[in-house]
Amino acid sequence: MSTGTESLGDAPLPAGGAAQTMPAAQVHVALGTSPHGLTEAEAAARRERYGPNRLPRAARRGSWRLLTAQFTGLFAVVLVVASAVTFLAHVLQDPPREGTLQLAVAILCVVVLNAAIGFAQEYSAERTAETLRAMVPHTSRVLRGGERREVSADELVPGDVVVLEAGDAVPADCRLVEAHEVSVDNAPLTGESTPVRRTADAVAPGPPLEARNRVFMGTDVVTGTAKAVVCATGSATEFGRIFRLASAAPRQRTPLQRQVASMARRVAGTALAVGAALFAVRLPAGQDPVAGFVFALGVMVALVPEGLPATLSVSLAIGVRRMARRHALVKKPLAVEALGATTVICTDKTGTLTRAEMTVTRVWAGGRTHPVSGVGYEPAGEVDDPAAVRPLLRAAAMCCDARLLPPAEHQGWRILGDTTEGALLVAAAKAGIDPAAEEAAAPRVAEHPFDPARKLMSTVHRASGASGGVDRPPYTAFVKGAPHEVLARCEAVDWRGDRRELTPKVRTAVTAAHDEMASRGLRVLGVAHRRLPDGPRPGREETESGLTLLGLAGMLDPPRPEVSDAVEACRRAGVRIVMVTGDHPLTAEAVARRVGIVRGPEPAVVTGACLEPMDDRALDALLAQGRELLLCRVAPEHKARIVAAFQRRGEVVAVTGDGANDAPALKHADIGVAMGASGTDVAREAAVMVLLDDSFASIAAAVGLGRSVYQNIRRFLVYVFSSNIGELGPILAATAAGFPLVPISAVQVLAIDLGTDVMPALALGAEPPEPDVMDRPPRPRRERLFSAAVVGRVLFLGGIQTVCVSAVFLWQVGSSGIPYADFTEDTPVYREAVTMVHAGIVLSQFFIALSVRTDRRSALRPAVLTSNPWLLGAGLLAVAAMVAISYVPLLRGLFNTAPLEPADWALLTGLGALPLLADEARKAWLRRRRPARGGEPQHRGPRREGGAR
Repeated sequence: MSTGTESLGDAPLPAGGAAQTMPAAQVHVALGTSPHGLTEAEAAARRERYGPNRLPRAARRGSWRLLTAQFTGLFAVVLVVASAVTFLAHVLQDPPREGTLQLAVAILCVVVLNAAIGFAQEYSAERTAETLRAMVPHTSRVLRGGERREVSADELVPGDVVVLEAGDAVPADCRLVEAHEVSVDNAPLTGESTPVRRTADAVAPGPPLEARNRVFMGTDVVTGTAKAVVCATGSATEFGRIFRLASAAPRQRTPLQRQVASMARRVAGTALAVGAALFAVRLPAGQDPVAGFVFALGVMVALVPEGLPATLSVSLAIGVRRMARRHALVKKPLAVEALGATTVICTDKTGTLTRAEMTVTRVWAGGRTHPVSGVGYEPAGEVDDPAAVRPLLRAAAMCCDARLLPPAEHQGWRILGDTTEGALLVAAAKAGIDPAAEEAAAPRVAEHPFDPARKLMSTVHRASGASGGVDRPPYTAFVKGAPHEVLARCEAVDWRGDRRELTPKVRTAVTAAHDEMASRGLRVLGVAHRRLPDGPRPGREETESGLTLLGLAGMLDPPRPEVSDAVEACRRAGVRIVMVTGDHPLTAEAVARRVGIVRGPEPAVVTGACLEPMDDRALDALLAQGRELLLCRVAPEHKARIVAAFQRRGEVVAVTGDGANDAPALKHADIGVAMGASGTDVAREAAVMVLLDDSFASIAAAVGLGRSVYQNIRRFLVYVFSSNIGELGPILAATAAGFPLVPISAVQVLAIDLGTDVMPALALGAEPPEPDVMDRPPRPRRERLFSAAVVGRVLFLGGIQTVCVSAVFLWQVGSSGIPYADFTEDTPVYREAVTMVHAGIVLSQFFIALSVRTDRRSALRPAVLTSNPWLLGAGLLAVAAMVAISYVPLLRGLFNTAPLEPADWALLTGLGALPLLADEARKAWLRRRRPARGGEPQHRGPRREGGAR
């Protein structure tokens, strides 16, 4: 059998697009099939030619590549080279020194530890690609050789004839050849919140998604039955096109990734430069080159924060767990901090800001408006004066094809069919109407489906036991649709059971009621009925003329109740919210006003058709206006382009979405946020964060947690680098004094960086968010992790620590009376001095950890001291570890230390507290100089690149 088509390749079959302009009878020939479907042999041949009907698997990095990547970071490379060179130095030493070998092994262990932690986190993040295939239904009903069969959706090929019913997921891109009251939910592809009617008739040439006789993979049949011929499968579908867009988009590095990489380069460069300089200074003094190199290497180790990668990873993991408790699942830990830097949120509407459940909220009947309470599909609520609106709601419920389903299997109340009709059924139930009982009493005998041309739907019902006559007409017609179309066909109005003539005055009142509802952003339907005379079953024209208006029903997709507060929190935090939706502009603006995204009288409302001809300069100018912005009727390419335009302006962009059409923008964004409950698997795969409760409020909470994570990272950076200053300072002081040995060995430095410093640093990463974290503007995108304030505080605290421990060391070795040249590593005084330096740094770091928890408030206030018990516990454990290093013989031999006297511990404790006391004095001076409202600092970050809003 000839297919009549060309090779599939990466695009839909050419005949698929052409077939939309053909009559249904010609479609089978155009696609190389017949009304009986393909034979098994032909289907097998096409499957061999076109491949399976599934999306290609997303590329995943293998385990070995993930593991190898952990050793290519700058910190890891520097440490690996240092370990290798230290091994070489151990070999060249005569005789070889055990301490050099210990140093080489210790540095290598640092690299392995950091790599293990990084690999564990990245490996879990990579295991998400397989969820893509879940969007394609597992089985489909097809005609093969005239017989209906159920086959795996993977086995579908172009030319297959598939049978579709309400509730089915469409398995491939198809051209309808038979359609009976079919409507399809295209939201996963287009973002439209309401189902669209489909037809088997030919349509004019145009974009595939606008063809009313086409259905697409990943969408759902809401009502009706149909037969359709498969036009495209797998990656050649419209769904596959969006998948390719998402796959081609590079994953953006987060601001923290960029800043940590920059910090690593600076720290590594500084360590190499200082180490080389000290090696060059000591070499002319006649020191053995190998010994001089080991000394320089110790300096480098003191400068490089070996424990920082592990501490950073674990601190981000703490943020991930906190977000999980707020129903936000983060797939990549670095995304936690990125949220804190967010300046723009591009949010979808349906299902994100709203509940995706149409609800009747107002009914106009009998000359006045009747409010309806309750939201969603649960029939819980009340109708004001139900007797007055019951005829209207009964007629609307009778003129519906949807069904209201009660809770079952962990699902709540839901609708099978059109959501607009579902809203009418729920409103009828609230008024005490049982649609099933009414249908049984007056069974439907005819139906005239909704048609976009006439914008009406009507049904004809015969009363049970009707016998004709004036008092009991055998037929009743119920009509619902666009108010102006219904009103044009009415000649009377039902005024509380009294049939009145539809005078111009009444028409004006109806129009005013409609306009008032529309101004509230409601979708308004007109409802009417007609008593039909006895005789032959009436046709459509007779059914839909001479009507009696029952009234109007206004409905909306209600915003989530928590969204308004979340939007207000984002406004206070200086985060701009832009709605990006596939819905109609009026609907989008109405929802945006309800939730607070739009407050001004004239927001900028831009459609996809307006975006299309805009060049980048015009788009940049639009975004630079800073006006409240709504982007409506946009395609996936438009949404991704908007994200890129914001990023060009220096914004950190978060994008929310739930449909496959959102996937490219989710991946382009700095932080993609997908909906977990209602979202598609493609959206969840493209995003780095998934909201398990689909609540926009969780985004606002996540932004606050992200900001808190960033502040905590800065806290433990001050803590860690002040320790590095304290380690380096005594070495420089001893070198300047001409002392031949180091005041603290490289092994001791590693013990501090990876042992006693790590636990308090992790505890600092668990600091709770500050109360005013969402009352500050976002930090600038280009603000460095090591800002001037951070560097100044590191030098301030580290400098005090350096002076204290250097003075202790020089006093200890100087007061011994032993000439510097006679000191060796086994000299008892030297071992005591080294131990005091080691213990002095550990004790100082305990007090510094307490100090860096606040920027302006006193860290000694009881409320502050007790708010993080983990920090107190971690600090005491670090001190206990130092005591063990001083007194346990095995550890004394490993670290070349000596037992200290109680007087030594008292002296070191007093000196260790000096950084805390000095920082308390600095904070008190800041509070007196610039009083802050609310206690903590009033953040006034610099203007963002690209202008402030």
